[in-house]
Amino acid sequence: MKRSITRLLMAPSVILLLAWMIIPLSMTIYFSTIEFSLYNPDQNGFVGWENFEFFITDPAFMPAVANTLILLLSVLFITVVFGVMLSALIDKPFYGQGIVRVLLISPFFIMPTVNALIWKNMMMNPVYGIFAWISTSFGLEPIDWLSNHPLMSIIMMVSWQWLPFAILVFVTALQSQDTEQKEAAQMDGATGLHIFRYLTIPHLARPIAVVVMIETIFLLAVFAEILVSTNGGPGYDSTNLTYLIYNQALLQFDVGTASAGGLLAVVLANIVAFFLIRAVGKNLTV
Repeated sequence: MKRSITRLLMAPSVILLLAWMIIPLSMTIYFSTIEFSLYNPDQNGFVGWENFEFFITDPAFMPAVANTLILLLSVLFITVVFGVMLSALIDKPFYGQGIVRVLLISPFFIMPTVNALIWKNMMMNPVYGIFAWISTSFGLEPIDWLSNHPLMSIIMMVSWQWLPFAILVFVTALQSQDTEQKEAAQMDGATGLHIFRYLTIPHLARPIAVVVMIETIFLLAVFAEILVSTNGGPGYDSTNLTYLIYNQALLQFDVGTASAGGLLAVVLANIVAFFLIRAVGKNLTV
């Protein structure tokens, strides 16, 4: 009786969640099998796998896949490595610790569009940006980052915004670390490096896996930074799958091909997340 009442109370939420997921996915699958263009909405004949074939054979597809993976792995490496190092530093008490923590975490609360505008206009502008000022101060020629190194520029923007998230998770995890183990290790002659290697890193294994999983979900869908700063260019140098799907749907008005690309992106995201999380978990538990 109690189980029936519990299931009855949970049913509306479960039904709403399933509808929230299944209806958009079903519509995407449907549009991926028809020829549907916003230029001619009345023409919606069944084409089968042609939209998938057209999307895969697009000259921008392979560069977009490569840029998506490079962006993902680079940002994960930067945020995890520097996140662990910075969280270990600010975990120790020092004067102004609270202010430093707030400053380190604050970039995470900036909207992606604002983040891109800050880096584009204040940091990377080749005329009046901070990087240009630093270069000229040392007698060097300013670099036009967005034109010469577009993908690296996007990686810097996204890493700057997601590093605070990793720091926040790791600092929270370090506060639950057993201090008695560290004290016992110090009494046995262990150095700070040994404690970090054999106590801190294993303690952060699960938080690292959580950071990798959550960041992977969002990093595979990076869009605002690319749209605001580089528009996927020059050429396809900073185009990822998300921007390519946007280009097909809202710039070329080809909803059918864009839907096929969305389904391919979902499959790729699940494959990458599966192997990445398994690899991270395996390496950290060894």
